[in-house]
Order: sequence, then structure tokens, then C-alpha cells
Amino acid sequence: MSSAKYTELGAFLRSRRDRIRPADIGLPAGPRRRVPGLRREEVAQLAGASVDYYNELERGAGSQPSEQMIAALARALRLSADERAYLFHLAGRPVPVQGGAASHVHPGMLDLLDRLVSTPALVITDLHVTLVQNPVAVALLGDHSGFRGPRASFVHRWFTEPDARRLYPASDHEAQSRAFVADLRAAAARRDAKDTEATSMIRALLGTSAEFAALWADHDVAFRRDDRKRLDHPVLGLIEVNCLNLFSEDGRQRLLWFTPAAGTDSSGLLDLLAVIGTQEVAEPAP
Repeated sequence: MSSAKYTELGAFLRSRRDRIRPADIGLPAGPRRRVPGLRREEVAQLAGASVDYYNELERGAGSQPSEQMIAALARALRLSADERAYLFHLAGRPVPVQGGAASHVHPGMLDLLDRLVSTPALVITDLHVTLVQNPVAVALLGDHSGFRGPRASFVHRWFTEPDARRLYPASDHEAQSRAFVADLRAAAARRDAKDTEATSMIRALLGTSAEFAALWADHDVAFRRDDRKRLDHPVLGLIEVNCLNLFSEDGRQRLLWFTPAAGTDSSGLLDLLAVIGTQEVAEPAP
């Protein structure tokens, strides 16, 4: 990448950082702020980068940032789709196609996610690729940010990797499998006829999972909307939750959040997750 683009990349990051008020992302303004925008260390934390690395980017130095880092910075800085595309251009990276782990998340969904401080919440694609999780969701479900390629889809992992089911009681696996297949058929039907992402995923699962093939042959179709789940957490035990969905206008993304099921002790367990945090209770993703 040319030095001129590095310089422009740093200037663009600074300009976007300066325009965000701490309250916009749920941070306290504090009495000692010298500028109205975010601090460099706050952007680094939001993007999952080291402070030193982010400082180098703003200075127009350092190595070329990865696609994943650019996507994380775009989310941290609440960039619009046009601003995000420009950031990828400055970094010398092609803009990722929608549907993968680096997909653009609408700033409005991120704003809602930030306000669900004590509630497990995440944004996923219609193919169940996790785009962003809040800390309580990581504590409840584990960190899903490290998966790439076909494995980025939880539906793909559900039917190809036994460990993907460890959070669900064995007695619930059949119902979850049926729900996933019906949801995938609905998502594929909503996409353009020329779409290859969903069709290639379906073709791969038909060839690798006999369970998926049998359920696909039933032709059930239904988006997962309001749902009730039992999650067997490795530390806290069984947690029963309601899973609620907010869909984007095109249906390609959804905000999921979990509330305690009525008549259970899950409310106290979710409160405990929010207090303890991810370091104590979450298992790392495989």
C-alpha cells in the first residue's frame, strides 16, 4: 500500500473517531476528556486491537490491516456502508461480499446492541454467521468471532461438527436441527435466484450430513422468529431463555437477544453472567 494511502487512512480514522461521542456507544463522557470524540484506546478496545497497533494506523505507519481488522474498525467507528467501502479502499483491500464474517452491520443495529448491556445479544446473517456479539453473549454462547469460510456459519458447524451442539441438551438436538433447516430454506428462498452463497452451503451440507439431507427432503420452511431454548452452560448449568429476533429490512441480518424464560431461575443466572463477565465463565471457541 502506498504511503499516501497510509496517510489518508490515518486521517480518515481520526476524522471518524472525532465525530463519535462516548454516549453514542454507551461510554461515560467523564470529566477529563480534552476532545469530544473517542480516545484512541477506546477505538482499539472496541475493535479488538492493541492500542499500539491502532496508534500506528492513525499515524499512517505499520503493516497493511487485514480484512477482519478493517471490518472491526468500521463497526467500532459506526461507519456507513459508503464510509466502510472507502476504508477498505484506503487499506488496499477488496470490499467483502455480504454474508461473510466481515459483512457490514448497520449502525442502527450496533446502537441497539450497545444498549443491551446486561442482555446476551448478537447480530448474525441469514445464514447464521455471527457478525458481532456483546460480552454477555460471549459469556453465554462462547466467542464465535474466530470462524472463517464455511465454518463461520453456525448451521454449517451444527451439522458437521459434534462440538457445536455441546451447549444444547441432547434431547433438544432434533428440534433444533429441524428449525435450522427450515430457517435455511426460508433464507435461501428470500435471496436472489443468482445467489451462490446459500446454494453452495446447502449443496455442501447435502453431501456431508445425512441428517441434513433427510430433513431437507421434508421441505419444511419457516424463519426462526421468537423461540425458546435450553442452553447447558459449562459453568452455570441449564439456562432456559427466550430468543427474540429483529430482522433487517432485506432479511439478510438479524439482531438476536435472549431473555430469561418465565417460571425458571434463568433470570438470576443471566444476571450472574453479566456480573462475572466473559473471562470467568466462557469457553474459547474451537
